[in-house]
Amino acid sequence: MALSRTTTTQTGHYGEDLAVQWLRKKGYEIVVRNYRRRFGEVDIIARHNGYLVFIEVKTRSSNRFGLPVDALTARKQRQLIKIAEDYLLHHNCLDIPCRFDVLSVSLRQGKKPEISILVNAFDAC
Repeated sequence: MALSRTTTTQTGHYGEDLAVQWLRKKGYEIVVRNYRRRFGEVDIIARHNGYLVFIEVKTRSSNRFGLPVDALTARKQRQLIKIAEDYLLHHNCLDIPCRFDVLSVSLRQGKKPEISILVNAFDAC
């Protein structure tokens, strides 16, 4: 993907595609992508090691505005918790343990994408 002429949306979609491939290789079972509610969206919902995992993917083509994981604000955390509660309630999953992971995708022109994950990035309490 040529990064010089891509939009933020295109970069984000590309990062999510890379994230899904990476997660599958790590043993995650993808349940839903881009779960949207009127109050927000979570990029990926997956199952991993007995957990239902709500995953926020942050993709950056440079560190000019900080690392990808730095973009997860307290407001976004509250939004993800609300979305997770909605999903758990509407899919009868209230008895399944869940966690919130943040997956960072760093794209550098001419270099292989770097992917890392912060497991259990924050608590829902």
